[in-house]
Amino acid sequence: MFLCHAWPDRQGPAKDVHELMLDRDLSVWFSEVSLRPGTDMRVAIDRGLVSSRMGIVLVTPAMLEKLSTDRSIASNELSALLRRSLLVPIMHGTTFEELDQVTPTLASRGGFSTAEEPMESIIEKIAELVGVVTDEEADELAGISGAR
Repeated sequence: MFLCHAWPDRQGPAKDVHELMLDRDLSVWFSEVSLRPGTDMRVAIDRGLVSSRMGIVLVTPAMLEKLSTDRSIASNELSALLRRSLLVPIMHGTTFEELDQVTPTLASRGGFSTAEEPMESIIEKIAELVGVVTDEEADELAGISGAR
């Protein structure tokens, strides 16, 4: 799973989401852990995107700000993730209506909001989703052909 977040959120809400996912034995690509000093950030992110069956986008006010500039790394990550069907936005400190003003495509995805339920419950539901979707179903949903 690939955790897409705004850089300013890496030590706060994104780290919390990552820890909750690890508590549920989910394999997650997270910049604070997956990026090594001296590595090319974009190459490492691309590898993380390619190897992930599912994307989680943590949508915070900082993420909305980054996406509205359209030049951020988060914007590039989101573009790659939007090509997949298994992409779940988590609204945290913002709303789907605010997201719709920045990226209607992401806002149209089914997701969760911490205004409606605690992050722990949201991550538990995501863990359940991961447990019921096979690799083949994930590839099919993402539009990836079985013949490569």
